[in-house]
Amino acid sequence: MKITIVGSGYVGLVSGVCLASRGHQVVCIDLKQAIVDALNAGQPTIFERGLDALLKKVRQDGSFSAATDLHAHLGDSDIAMIAVGTPSVDGIIDPSQVLAAATAIGKFLADSDHSLSIVVKSTVIPGTTGELVRQAVETAAGKPPGQWGLGMNPEFLREGEAIDDFNQPDRIVLGAEDEATRQRLRALYAPWADIPRIETNTRTAELIKYANNAILATQISLINEIANLASRLGGIDFSEVVQGVALDKRWSPLTPGGRVHPGILDYLVPGCGFGGSCFPKDVQALRSQGRSQGLPMHVLEAVLAVNEQQPAEIVRLLQDALGTLDGRHVVVLGLAFKPDTDDVRESASEKMIRVLLAAGARVSAHDPVAAPQFTRANPDLAERLSYPEDWRCAVAAADAVIVATRWETYRSLADCDRSGLVIADPRRLLRPGDFALARYLTVGST
Repeated sequence: MKITIVGSGYVGLVSGVCLASRGHQVVCIDLKQAIVDALNAGQPTIFERGLDALLKKVRQDGSFSAATDLHAHLGDSDIAMIAVGTPSVDGIIDPSQVLAAATAIGKFLADSDHSLSIVVKSTVIPGTTGELVRQAVETAAGKPPGQWGLGMNPEFLREGEAIDDFNQPDRIVLGAEDEATRQRLRALYAPWADIPRIETNTRTAELIKYANNAILATQISLINEIANLASRLGGIDFSEVVQGVALDKRWSPLTPGGRVHPGILDYLVPGCGFGGSCFPKDVQALRSQGRSQGLPMHVLEAVLAVNEQQPAEIVRLLQDALGTLDGRHVVVLGLAFKPDTDDVRESASEKMIRVLLAAGARVSAHDPVAAPQFTRANPDLAERLSYPEDWRCAVAAADAVIVATRWETYRSLADCDRSGLVIADPRRLLRPGDFALARYLTVGST
């Protein structure tokens, strides 16, 4: 099939490269010529594990390309996929980029009799595809659905794991408003014949994505709230609490070979809270849509409230251990919201750094990949932080360290063991037994 993807950001580029690797002909559209030139040269414009090699492969075999001219590629496309950003403004999703893409596709259809399915890949609140996108296309095209159709195909990509998640998904959700689009979506994912799939309408497909993220985010905030209580009470090994909960057969069922460890248990580990481009924005959007329907979303309100204060809870652990943060040198290891990505959106590191600075601490920050993105996203912090190239040298002169991102390189922090050093490891990258001299702290234990 020929697929034209509007957008070459995180979702668009990963989707395009993976679809191309499974035999489809894919063009990613971007308005910026520099991005198009980089992609056509086989150079990814985002950091994602495995993307570099796969992009080079699909460029070499001619199954993937990038371009700026949308209309030049729609005439022989089966599907126009919209994979642009849906930023959050005061907790409400802004669909303007999606609607601009839909309008551009509609203008092509106004002068063409080519049959095309318009599939939204961007995360949008329920009703967006079937109402707003439909209206935008119909207005620009000057014709109702028939020649063109509508679909919604949500993504379930974890940053740092996106290539694996796309190529080996848990499930595939195919939302369609017409039979032609349903058939095209089936053909699009024919190479994934053994993967469970749900075929539904676009509104249901949209809510599946939001419900999935909201439930996972709820689990993170709940375990953090209980772990925070354990920290206040003292004398509790919260890793054993989690182990005791995880052995419940409803989480970890018994099989003839023993217990399984489902991935959902990874969301029962306390830490800094959730961040990134999905969970915060999606939970806020679902809360906002509930409010618009006159329905208070009490649980989601609590989820967001716990998550918002969690970075400050990590700083409190340090403050209690040091007595004061004023004038103390603290090294924050990790600026991306998770390892194997350079995404700093809603990063807990930023929130912790701001709390530390407000308390008078001197802060050094390090990340093996994301430091440039962090400085661009937070220009007001540029003069207030130092960014050492060698984080080990910074730790050698520090009073305290926060392991804010689970980068593997930070495991060698155990080699920096020394008396007087306080280590807060909310990500549980290390173990208390790794330190004979330094004081080790984590969420749920003191």
